[in-house]
Amino acid sequence: MFRHSKVFITKLKNLSLQGSWRSRGSSAVERALQYTAGQKLHGFTVKEVTAVPDLFLTAVKLSHDATGAQYLHAARDDSNNLFSVQFRTTPMDSTGVPHILEHTVLCGSQRFPCRDPFFKMLNRSLSTFMNAFTASDYTMYPFSTQNAKDFQNLLSVYLDAVFFPCLRELDFWQEGWRLEHETPTDPSSRLVFKGVVFNEMKGVFSDNERLYAQHLQNKLLPDHTYSVVSGGEPLAIPDLTWEQLKHFHATHYHPSNARFFTYGDLPLEQHLQQIEEEALSKFERTDPNTAVPPQTHWDKPRVDHVTCRPDALAPDPIKQNTLCMSYLLGDITDTFEAFILSLLSSLMISGPNSPFYKALIEPEIGSDFSSSVGFDGSTRQASFTIGLQGMAEDDTETVKHIIAQTIDDIIATGFEEEQIEALLHKIEIQMKHQSTSFGLALASYIASCWNHDGDPVQLLKISENVSRFRQCLKENPRYLQDKIQHYFKDNAHRLTLTMSPDERFLEKQAEAEEQKLQQKIQNLSDADHKDIYEKGGVPVQYCEQPTNGMVYFRAMCNLNSLPEDLKIYVPLFCSVITKLGCGELDYRQQAQRIELKTGGMSVSPQIIPDTADLDLYEQGIILSSSCLERNLPDMFQLWSDIFNSPRFDDEQRLRVLVMMSAQELSNGISYSGHMYAMTRAARTLTPTADLQEAFSGMDQVKFMKRIAEMTDLTSVLRKLPRIKRHLLNPENMRCAVNATPQKMSEAAGEVERFIGNIAANRKERKPVRPTVVERALDPQAGSSASRKLISEPHFKPCQMKTYFQLPFNVNFVSECVRAVPFTHTDYASLCILARMMTAKFLHGEIREKGGAYGGGARMGGGGLFSFYSYRDPNSTQTLSAFRGGVEWARAGKFTQQDIDEAKLSVFSAVDAPVAPSDKGLGRFLNGITDEMKQRYRERLFAVTDKNLIDVAGRYLGVGQQTCGVAILGPENESIRKDPSWVVK
Repeated sequence: MFRHSKVFITKLKNLSLQGSWRSRGSSAVERALQYTAGQKLHGFTVKEVTAVPDLFLTAVKLSHDATGAQYLHAARDDSNNLFSVQFRTTPMDSTGVPHILEHTVLCGSQRFPCRDPFFKMLNRSLSTFMNAFTASDYTMYPFSTQNAKDFQNLLSVYLDAVFFPCLRELDFWQEGWRLEHETPTDPSSRLVFKGVVFNEMKGVFSDNERLYAQHLQNKLLPDHTYSVVSGGEPLAIPDLTWEQLKHFHATHYHPSNARFFTYGDLPLEQHLQQIEEEALSKFERTDPNTAVPPQTHWDKPRVDHVTCRPDALAPDPIKQNTLCMSYLLGDITDTFEAFILSLLSSLMISGPNSPFYKALIEPEIGSDFSSSVGFDGSTRQASFTIGLQGMAEDDTETVKHIIAQTIDDIIATGFEEEQIEALLHKIEIQMKHQSTSFGLALASYIASCWNHDGDPVQLLKISENVSRFRQCLKENPRYLQDKIQHYFKDNAHRLTLTMSPDERFLEKQAEAEEQKLQQKIQNLSDADHKDIYEKGGVPVQYCEQPTNGMVYFRAMCNLNSLPEDLKIYVPLFCSVITKLGCGELDYRQQAQRIELKTGGMSVSPQIIPDTADLDLYEQGIILSSSCLERNLPDMFQLWSDIFNSPRFDDEQRLRVLVMMSAQELSNGISYSGHMYAMTRAARTLTPTADLQEAFSGMDQVKFMKRIAEMTDLTSVLRKLPRIKRHLLNPENMRCAVNATPQKMSEAAGEVERFIGNIAANRKERKPVRPTVVERALDPQAGSSASRKLISEPHFKPCQMKTYFQLPFNVNFVSECVRAVPFTHTDYASLCILARMMTAKFLHGEIREKGGAYGGGARMGGGGLFSFYSYRDPNSTQTLSAFRGGVEWARAGKFTQQDIDEAKLSVFSAVDAPVAPSDKGLGRFLNGITDEMKQRYRERLFAVTDKNLIDVAGRYLGVGQQTCGVAILGPENESIRKDPSWVVK
């Protein structure tokens, strides 16, 4: 995060006392007072120990013997402990190297090589604050937490990140800048600049106030590091190379250039030991040579002018000018002088009684003070700025005159005693008021002064400074007027900077960027061009529907390349992948974002049998989500983050999800026992059914129970990224979008962008099973979209009877028979037979006579004819009822009316209305075209009583086809003794 260098006296405002006090026999403050100067602790030497009663703390200053690293500990009875390490980063160009480095060190380190350990810690830590800042001349990495173990964990991550980062080239391109095709999947689309910091700084430079503040600093302090943009000037950022980034890290991120700060009630020695062991012991002292020399004082004032973009929302278009006078003051390491100057600044500009408020704001010359106004103590030499924004160009001379006149007036009349007292009273209140992030405020408050080797402890002695000030005022009533005379009236180092809008400002910026871009492109070789382009080409089915302003998205990804040992984990992967957090979002933020921007996002395993061959199937997962049209980019950003940077690091979160999932499965058996029975009975009949059992049958229930009982889920966590590489691979993906005709082109653009964003995950991987059959999704349409099906020509169906003994007092019984696929001529007859047998025979036998809650038969798309009973007091007797149903059908004991009723019932399902969200899904998933559906309708219509008697005998007669049986139920003595049953 780039932080501009504005620092107000309001820093004091944050220095207010914290409320979470712990009463102890011996307080942290007292314990720290027992250290003595010269004492050696874990490679450090204590330099001084100072009580700071104003802030209820003890300050312990140390230095590291081997490297010279500086250390300050503020012991205080506050449980919200803070750590911060800061480096003096003084760039000499505007490529944004310290800012890009701040981003890149957080992308993985030696001990934590995963992508974004920093963001991963956000969702597995109890931290109350975690961040990083780039200022003009330092970079700071602070965190705070109330938990001691969490403090150690975060400290390990932070130390490893700053001292031993991976600094991968890919992370540099991602975070800094890169050239990329506007449509990454299209090598003919134009090249553009991209990158996180590049875009962030374009944003900063389009904000007129930030732009003005940046120019002001650059022009007031032109000699050294303050003359450049530490955050990065967009047109200079593309001049930075990966090598330069690594060099800057090596020279600046060294303990000899570091300042460590800890705060709170945790013991200092633990911190020192951990910092020494994990980081400092691996370094030797260097001379970092990063000090900022004082700015040479000017012998005469300077005037300068800059332009900005016009503000279309300005209340008065004529009044869009800014004018400020900025004065260079003293060195901030003179803490008392800096205190007096910040006091003076407040007296001159704060509140309606201050002289500059009366002189500049009340006459309504401008809309407000410029946002740069006030005391700025963030640079080695402080500065004071006064001026207006929202003024007319014609008032320039007037404003200059008013500023000069007001300074003369203050020198002549000074400040009222009551005004001074009011300010001192405010400082006292700010010191005493309690805030929860005291440690963080303290770290920010001392950062700049300490960065230039000032004494941070001196800064904390606020009452001492107040008393000394009162004494100075007593000895010399004109004390403040003399300061004004010296720093403002007699100071030649004064810059008058005006800013006015330029109608062509944005146009010129775009032209300059285009020029820079062309210059970069001219230097590219053919190989470079090839590197930039990563092949796209994911088939997408677009279906225009009246969706009421909703967009529905699905993606099917096959899992043909997934190693066999990982297959059983696929359902778990699907259920957690959208719930672990992704990109910069932890799981809570992700859940909130999904709620806020979508109608839900889900991933589920999908096994799709072929319509013509029982030993052929497609295996994969389906991604599914919907959103309002306006949230399209947000929905695809969430999917991009799930593809590019899912979080697989939070074992605690995974445990919660596993427990929930296992519980849900186990609860589901008593509700859907008949489904589990049918799935198990079918298992040995087709390859599809075998996989279905692994993904959604009793096998999966048992597997999840085993996972839920594991004490350590690390091994499971490690499998998730492996599975992700195979499943979330654009190479094996097809998409479907349903939206209104008006929004379709926008939706298509977002899908293209999404496919471009995830292109890096694309990899051609060999399928695990040898026989893959490619089928066109829609042979008539002539599109390239195809499905890659797995063929198992050597699959041998076999009979199997399985009994699951469960703590229920009812049974779920099923028998399945291997029959025919969807396009077979007998399929329609078997569908009618199942419906008729259910209504006219099985219902009476199983429910009315047998007392079960329900039962029946169905013909499934996977080519299996299944019988089932639901919450059944009987077990093997129900199997006899199934046989009875077959004999009833073979004997033709039904009427034409029975057939017609069954047809009506089947047709009502076949021709049920399809929601706009689901139009086209049959074709997208199963490859079932309208023509195939129509042929099926015609066959259903043509079924006769002869067909039904025929198929009942040929497929369901004893010994005709392979069948499987499964029962879930209570202990059953007769089955246990029967060797033909496998009892689980």
